[in-house]
Amino acid sequence: MSALIAILPTSCALLATPAGERVLNISEVENFGAIDADADDLLRECFQDHPAYVAAKDQKKFLILGRKGSGKTAIFKRILTERHPNEFSYGHSFDDYPWQHHDLQAQVGVPEERRYFHSWKYLTLIGLAKVILNSDQSQPWSDESFESVQALEDFVVDSYGSRDPDVRQLFSPDKELRLKSVLKVPFFELSGERVRVRELPPHIQEVNRAIQEHILRALNPDNSYYICFDQLDLGFVKSEESYSQRLVGLILAARDLFLAGRERGKKLNVVVFLRDDIYQDLQFEDKNKITENFTSVVQWNESGAGLTLKRLMESRFTNVLGEGGASVVPWEDVFDETREMPSRQTKYKHICDRTFLRPRDVIKFCNEVLEQYKSPLFAARGQFDNEAVHEARSGYSDYLLNELDDEIAKHVPQYKEYLEVVKELGAMQFSLADFSAAWSRRSTLAEIPAKVGLAQLFEFSVVGYLKPGGRGGGSEYVWRYRDPRARFNATSEVFRIHAGFKEALDLTRQSV
Repeated sequence: MSALIAILPTSCALLATPAGERVLNISEVENFGAIDADADDLLRECFQDHPAYVAAKDQKKFLILGRKGSGKTAIFKRILTERHPNEFSYGHSFDDYPWQHHDLQAQVGVPEERRYFHSWKYLTLIGLAKVILNSDQSQPWSDESFESVQALEDFVVDSYGSRDPDVRQLFSPDKELRLKSVLKVPFFELSGERVRVRELPPHIQEVNRAIQEHILRALNPDNSYYICFDQLDLGFVKSEESYSQRLVGLILAARDLFLAGRERGKKLNVVVFLRDDIYQDLQFEDKNKITENFTSVVQWNESGAGLTLKRLMESRFTNVLGEGGASVVPWEDVFDETREMPSRQTKYKHICDRTFLRPRDVIKFCNEVLEQYKSPLFAARGQFDNEAVHEARSGYSDYLLNELDDEIAKHVPQYKEYLEVVKELGAMQFSLADFSAAWSRRSTLAEIPAKVGLAQLFEFSVVGYLKPGGRGGGSEYVWRYRDPRARFNATSEVFRIHAGFKEALDLTRQSV
């Protein structure tokens, strides 16, 4: 049971009116969850079975893509925390991973995209060995698996001193791997008995072949096994070639083990969670095959079939406002949609237009509306009304700008100067000529063409451009957050700032 539910008993969520009708007591709600999966107390109770999650659990897809904040980490945590007697998982999160040790494992004399292939495979195989030795109580499940489980235990314990070694120590240069006496596979012949990790690259292919064979023998075909990789964008610098090589190596290693398990009739998935914009920029052989056959995208819809942001919030409304076992609390019971916003939009559409269509954005906006609703200015009102939504925009816009800072700062160091140009324009909509004129007045940007700056703002969805309508209909704005494959078009005549930044950038006019 979540901490939030403990604070807010369901008996406090509804009140009875004198006429016997029941109305929502929204003012008793603390919040609708957190924007970060690690801090979201409602994540477990309100988790949505996104198709990407189902595809990973069913061993159909191994590469899960999505924009930052789209819910990849929520799926990662779900897979790791689910408890079923025949499912086992292990997760790698690299906020504290010793990359300097891993980098020493890069192989030379091989194609760049495969420099880290074997080191990732080794790391994954040791993760599976840890699961087999410490979590899978069905082991050994057969005579064949008995010898392999014993060989894996001998290797791990002799090499690392424990059945459950710290993954941060796997590539420590002075570690010594004990090979000959423990990795006995009839048709493999290892070239030595011991090898220090710093000297592993020339031997790692044959080491991996032996460990992989034991792993595949040991995996119980009645069980499901998951090794998951998340937070791979931490420390990401687009211009750093080695970073791209590491990611490509991981993707190829995950595919290799995913297919090897499938061929042996084992339920094994090596699940890689990666930002879709980063994946789009990677170049490697067989990328299109992986994209078409093994990739699932975490994407939320504004409306229509499948999972929508409205259904996401209705799940949370039900959790904190509904009675136990009660039917879903619909959006319209919380937000008064009988009165349109000044732009003649519904409140739901008004909010979605200010998000990047990510769960964290709509949760944050609803929490800001709740905070305004609970202030003395809005006391004693029933549902969230236009005024509460309007007052919430300022706090939400500051949040979105801070989110942008997290994403863009290390890639575009002068981005704050770019935003000063936007502030000088003071308008949501402008032409390239308007932008270029304001850009030229800033001496700090003299070495950067205005089109380059505008293109970089487009990459992070601060700016969209108007695409003229073709034979099929009218014009529309193109945004990178809606289509990660979209590319900047400097020939467009009209550009627009994302509505979520309006208040934070103090944009008071619709056009220049």
